[in-house]
Amino acid sequence: MKNSSRLGALLVFVITMAAHAQEQKKVQAFKVSKVIDVPAEQVWQIIAEDYGAIAYSHPKIISSEYVNGSLMGGEGAERVCNFNEKGTKFLKEKMVDYDPENMRFVNKVYQAGKFPVDPDYTKAVYKVDAMADNKSRISFDMQYRTKPAIMGGIAKGGFKKLIEDYFIAIEHHAKTGERVTKENFKAIKKQYAK
Repeated sequence: MKNSSRLGALLVFVITMAAHAQEQKKVQAFKVSKVIDVPAEQVWQIIAEDYGAIAYSHPKIISSEYVNGSLMGGEGAERVCNFNEKGTKFLKEKMVDYDPENMRFVNKVYQAGKFPVDPDYTKAVYKVDAMADNKSRISFDMQYRTKPAIMGGIAKGGFKKLIEDYFIAIEHHAKTGERVTKENFKAIKKQYAK
């Protein structure tokens, strides 16, 4: 009897570990970073302190605003990012692990309207590093899981391109104050092509 209960416990452990390993395989990750010709404090202002105004510096976001009582960027701030006029294609996000001293925070997706991502596994770490000559390095380290999981690898290229474009838009917005939209982004991208 003692051996059969050990065997049963071992079997439950193996099945649990196999399920966990399978679950982790479905989580995708990527990192994008770019050195931009803007001081770190100015980049931090755009991505963190003006957290709810991401629509001013993101070429795919039509509108954005703070939600759930958030008034400014900081620990626990929440925003909604609308990717279409109807507001049906959106992401609701929350700022956690906010570390302004090291210019770093985690952006956690908690609701995804018409986006094939699983909010329980989707988050990104934003980081800004000061560099010489008033330049900065901005980094975006994302992990996500799609629904269905098979789309994860396919989506990675599109997600990376979206963030690369976002970094170009941040640089332009910081330098000019101009709002970046899908209509003006093509011309802006040409200016920053290297």
